[in-house]
Amino acid sequence: MKTKSMIGLLLLSGCFVRAAEKLDLPITPGPFQPTKESLSTYRCPDWFRDAKFGIWAHWGPQSVGMHGDWYAKGIYEEEDSSAWYSVRKYHLAHFGHPSQPGGGYKDIIPLWKAEKWDPESLMALYKKAGAKYFVSMGVHHDNFDLWDSSAVHRWNAVNSGPKRDVVGDWAKAARKNGLRFGVSEHLAVSFAWFQSTHGSDKKGPYAGKPYDGANPAYWDLYHFPGGPEDAWDEHQMKMSKNPRWQQEWYDRITNLLTNYSLDLLYSDSPVPFGNEVGLSLIANFYNADLGRHGKQEVVYNCKEPSHGAWVQDYEQTVESNINPDPWQTDTSTGDWFYKADGWIHSSKWCIHSLVDIVSKNGNMLLNVVLRPDGSILPECKDILAQMALWNTINGEAIFGTRPWQVYGEGRGKQKYQRGSREQFDASYSAQDIRFTTKGATLYAIVLV
Repeated sequence: MKTKSMIGLLLLSGCFVRAAEKLDLPITPGPFQPTKESLSTYRCPDWFRDAKFGIWAHWGPQSVGMHGDWYAKGIYEEEDSSAWYSVRKYHLAHFGHPSQPGGGYKDIIPLWKAEKWDPESLMALYKKAGAKYFVSMGVHHDNFDLWDSSAVHRWNAVNSGPKRDVVGDWAKAARKNGLRFGVSEHLAVSFAWFQSTHGSDKKGPYAGKPYDGANPAYWDLYHFPGGPEDAWDEHQMKMSKNPRWQQEWYDRITNLLTNYSLDLLYSDSPVPFGNEVGLSLIANFYNADLGRHGKQEVVYNCKEPSHGAWVQDYEQTVESNINPDPWQTDTSTGDWFYKADGWIHSSKWCIHSLVDIVSKNGNMLLNVVLRPDGSILPECKDILAQMALWNTINGEAIFGTRPWQVYGEGRGKQKYQRGSREQFDASYSAQDIRFTTKGATLYAIVLV
């Protein structure tokens, strides 16, 4: 009996029986095998090394809450928990309780209409600002796909919400404007992240009444109940060892890669599920790329040291010195998802960040915050306009460059830490200089 058929029979009375059978992890024939030794022969393509600056749309149905990141999880956390208090309080006031009809995350999804979203006009702004590649959200931890994944998953943007192929429409706009196109996937940690949807309040008027995630009819959105080993741990970016979830991840992301011919795939985690599963998908991605182009053109990002086997991504942190291997910082103009009372960075901060990162052989992937309806904030539009002006004058010292012998001088240090706006501010002065090179030319950029 085939592995997938076996896995489909392993739900018995709502409980998952772990499979001993080998997972079905097809890999396109080619030179890359699912080992770090084999993948270490990968070489990052010049287009990425030259690009330096990409823009990301970290956007989806969670923006409906207008309350920042991780909204889908926050509504299932106890109201008096300090980490989630404001999210839960807002949700109860505006949408109801997740133990009651209409109050769950599944009920938020249809409210995401994206009615003012114009990907072509936004992409023109991004290109003018200097971006050389664009990354669409593919699926966040909320397990909702922004591409037409109907063949493998019913919870997607074509079936619900805007009823548009968000990834596909972003891809058309990016390629029309000459930008390379990528997608971020945040699915690997979703299986543990979303387990709180199966619980209930411990006190108050709804104590003991199950959340909507406890209903098996919605487990294809909230995932089936895991064991104690599947409990969420933010600091460990914990990924389940459950083979059924590992197979689902491989099948869903393979569906994305097969149908959208990506230039870049970003995983918001270390290599998903360790060596066998994650490395198999990377090998498949690389081999399929070689079959299409005859040379290495794609980039894979994840949050694990690469030793050249992929491009390591750093969330809102930077290298302290020049890394000989290309790398990427992902950061944002504000909160990851739109927050109505949130802060927005200055254009100066964004430009200084770009310069510092590039001087150390990195790229900056900047999330430009969008409202739930898909419109851009005036403050973000101003950031893009200022970056366009700066890059028109100074872009020669950024795009297509390589690091010098040292990245710079001065005492200033960019404070990349998750948290309040103050924690993100830079402490640069006219004494802070960053260096880049292009051929025999050395550029010195003063951070003022």
